[in-house]
Amino acid sequence: MCNKGFKWHIHQILIGVDQLANVFLGGWADETLSSRCYRNAQKYWYAKLGQQILDFIFRPFGKHHCEMAYLSEKERRQAPPEIRE
Repeated sequence: MCNKGFKWHIHQILIGVDQLANVFLGGWADETLSSRCYRNAQKYWYAKLGQQILDFIFRPFGKHHCEMAYLSEKERRQAPPEIRE
């Protein structure tokens, strides 16, 4: 395990599970479901509903969870520093 700590490791596992869920629902392998819901919320009612549900679930961790996930994806914060653009 990387020496970044247990909390970091758990966070990485949760991101991987989130990406896997997104793939099962027809999305890209390297995108989280939260990011996808935010990105598609203006196009599809079910993406807007998904965004509202996920924002509610993750509300204790901060407001606008899906938007923050989308911005994180755009900045490639989930990728190792060596390969970020």
